[in-house]
Amino acid sequence: MLIADEDETALDGLRDTLERLGHEVMPFAVSVREAAELIAREDPDLTIVMVHQDDEHALSLISEAVEFASGPVIATVRDGDADFLARAAEHGISAYVQGTEPEAVQGAIEVALRRYRETARLAGKVDELEGALQRRIVIERAKGILMERHSADERQAFELLRENARASSRRVVEVAQSVVDGHALLPRQHGGPG
Repeated sequence: MLIADEDETALDGLRDTLERLGHEVMPFAVSVREAAELIAREDPDLTIVMVHQDDEHALSLISEAVEFASGPVIATVRDGDADFLARAAEHGISAYVQGTEPEAVQGAIEVALRRYRETARLAGKVDELEGALQRRIVIERAKGILMERHSADERQAFELLRENARASSRRVVEVAQSVVDGHALLPRQHGGPG
């Protein structure tokens, strides 16, 4: 776990809280450069950015952690500063906590980790669906080519793809991609003798 802030005393207090909660805390970062170096070297599971006086510094630390760290980012805030929270959310925080009380910090960690895992799961699902859509597009294009070249209907065109896939021990989408890729090289079939 990486913790970052411009105030080293505050970082010491948060580190003590996190260690009492059973978390492993890596050396902390005060500057954005230090945060970048620690993220590159340690790749923390979670980053907590403390916010005190310098909102811009905190937002820079948040941006660095969101962009380069593998895990979620939590902001600790003073007195529920709604303006800062909105800006931090735009920079990608997964959760926030007001203060450094152990129960509140642990609760924010749990929320951040769950949100992060759910986001990763949903991103995986989106990738899966996009892949399925791309495969469907290739198959539809290949069917269109086969319908045109063989004067076949849609069902017959799909059967041609499926039969060729079975005969060559390939997936239908692979055969369809071959049809689409090779189509540009094939001469257009004309209606009558040439």
